[in-house]
Amino acid sequence: MNAGTQLLLVDGPIGKIDVALDRPAGAARGIAVVAHPHPLYGGTRDNKVAQTLARALLALGHVVWRPNFRGVGATAGVHDEGRGETDDLLEVVRRAREQAAAEGAASPPLVLAGFSFGTDVQIRVAERLRAAGAPAQRLVLVGTAATERYALGDVPADTLVVHGEHDEVVPLQGVFDWARPQSLPVIVVPGAEHFFHRRLTLLKRIVVDALAPRAEPETG
Repeated sequence: MNAGTQLLLVDGPIGKIDVALDRPAGAARGIAVVAHPHPLYGGTRDNKVAQTLARALLALGHVVWRPNFRGVGATAGVHDEGRGETDDLLEVVRRAREQAAAEGAASPPLVLAGFSFGTDVQIRVAERLRAAGAPAQRLVLVGTAATERYALGDVPADTLVVHGEHDEVVPLQGVFDWARPQSLPVIVVPGAEHFFHRRLTLLKRIVVDALAPRAEPETG
């Protein structure tokens, strides 16, 4: 993504996980894991939306871990329809938290961000982390895979959901149908399609604005 990107091979459940790691210029205020779109349709960690999510989280001061899914790049295995991918991302989260602790951050805030197929995986990861008593602080879902193909679970009320008005892969109505029972707000980007062509700068701004720390109101 930039000159400072570090490439790692992390030990996963079935072999190596190919990860790109980016660190903020100043002190880190959290960690983030970004999940890319469907690998059988050309999705990799270098997808432009995935990179935009990484840039937004980096700008917010997070150490950003961006793995390739199984069968992509140097990541071991083959596509596992989200099951093995979930296991792999849980291991990336564990490694990210372990490294942060070694650097003095005992319990750093964790953001899980995903695009398209990556949203399905991150929803599963978030569920597993909550069940283990170690939840992520925020979930960011872009182009959420709310189709009949994916049985998406419920997400926390503060989840950031962003979708294109003219998404041709995941129709907006499907996202509304998934979000409605949860009373979950959806940010709709006018004129945007699935890959947010010519809307990536706006997408980054939406994520940064939504996740930026808020100043505490003065009292007294």
